[in-house]
Amino acid sequence: MLREVHLINGLHGFSLLTGFLAGALALYRIYLVIYNLYLHPLAKVPGPKLYAASNIPYSVGLCKGTIWFDIKRFHDQYGPVVRYAPNDVSFTTVDAWKEIYGHKKWNDPNFPKDRRLYREGKTDTASILVADDADHSRVRRLISHAFSEKALRGQEGIMQSYVSLLIRRLQAHATSSNPVVDMNKWYNFTTFDLIGDLAFGEPFGCLESEGYHPWVAMIFGGFKLSAFNQARKRFPWLMPATKYLLPSKLTQAQIEHFSLSFSKARQRAMGGFKYREDFMSYILRHNGEDGRGMTPDEIGENSNILIVAGSETTASLLTGTTYYLLKNPECLQLLTTEIRSTFEKEDDINLVSVGQLKYLLACLDEGLRLYPPVPSALGRDVPKGGHYIEGYFIPEQTTVAVVHWPTYHSERNFHLADEFRPDRWLGDPDFASDNKEVLQPFHVGPRNCLGKNLAYAEMRLILCRTLWNFDLELQSDSENWTDQLIFNFWQKGPLNVKLIPRSPGAKE
Repeated sequence: MLREVHLINGLHGFSLLTGFLAGALALYRIYLVIYNLYLHPLAKVPGPKLYAASNIPYSVGLCKGTIWFDIKRFHDQYGPVVRYAPNDVSFTTVDAWKEIYGHKKWNDPNFPKDRRLYREGKTDTASILVADDADHSRVRRLISHAFSEKALRGQEGIMQSYVSLLIRRLQAHATSSNPVVDMNKWYNFTTFDLIGDLAFGEPFGCLESEGYHPWVAMIFGGFKLSAFNQARKRFPWLMPATKYLLPSKLTQAQIEHFSLSFSKARQRAMGGFKYREDFMSYILRHNGEDGRGMTPDEIGENSNILIVAGSETTASLLTGTTYYLLKNPECLQLLTTEIRSTFEKEDDINLVSVGQLKYLLACLDEGLRLYPPVPSALGRDVPKGGHYIEGYFIPEQTTVAVVHWPTYHSERNFHLADEFRPDRWLGDPDFASDNKEVLQPFHVGPRNCLGKNLAYAEMRLILCRTLWNFDLELQSDSENWTDQLIFNFWQKGPLNVKLIPRSPGAKE
């Protein structure tokens, strides 16, 4: 009997302790909400109170793929500066680009990248994405040789060979009983094959097989996983539990992707640098010149980054621009006429000649504005001491960003912001007040995109040669193609287009 009394008393005490801890936790959460709303250093920054109070609304939107559209809505309501999470602020101005991402004075620190965005690699391996300033400078200097103007000229033959294969494959479909193709797939086939050859010395075989290599499919599967991981990192105390919520297939696919990257990079590196003008030849040629070269692991880590950054983004821009051209037939006609009246034969289309097509360049710029390949935020953390941005003091460790999609769709920056108007880039007075400098799809400053020249070269060659060879008709099931979700990258569906071969000898 006495033992039972002690047991009951013990259970009662445990119940009281549990209740006390639960109550204390609830009070702490209430305190955090009050602090975030009214006492936090960012309390005066405009934005929705629900999102300022907790990381939960932002994280839910991130996992649903809708958060960047929400942030656009917030900017429309609150202006060019918006607090969209307790410690996160978004900007949509030119000055913010310069303050956050631009080159700093000698005594001002750079804003480090928000590490929640990226996979953690080996601690002793410098990734160009998240390396500190010293390692970033070392790695970037070596990789930059592969993206120089000289390298681009040397790589033109490789580029043209894959564009030619694309055209042959499309011609076969255009003359078949079913001339409707998914241009999203074909652009991806081309850019992945090309970047695979440039990075590893061999293509993925997508154009030959007319299907995605398993490795490429792994990359697509990782986009949702990366968004979910970023949401998890906002709740460190939940990380161990949420680990088991990750889809095992996607997690394993991501591991296999990085493993394959390392393996292929090492294999290509063993081939040396004398026999072809690809990325690795330039990296190996200059590696160790000053005793500050890249290790084999660093070459593997950064080769993986080149694969994703140099393929999916370019294909997205091409698909988005093609869609907007098809939705605006007068623009498509102007561009087609420019291309076909400029070149007497397809062989005249090269890296130099496509750079003279002003309307083509304007269409691509407008495509980058309306459908930026990376529509989300590549955040930076405010360094020690804090910083003033757009008149607001932003304390250290706040994550700040210029988010592409809301910035480029803002009427504060662009007249008729949701319309495809290439003429805004050609001096049309209707768009004289446009804030064109705010368009920075390749970013600014010391960590801007190294592959900008390669991306522009691919875009121009592929779109130009496609429209030189074919007339295109958008199919009804792709009329609303841009109704998509964003998991850092666009979740693109098929862009179904009917191919009509250009009549031999036809003049525009």
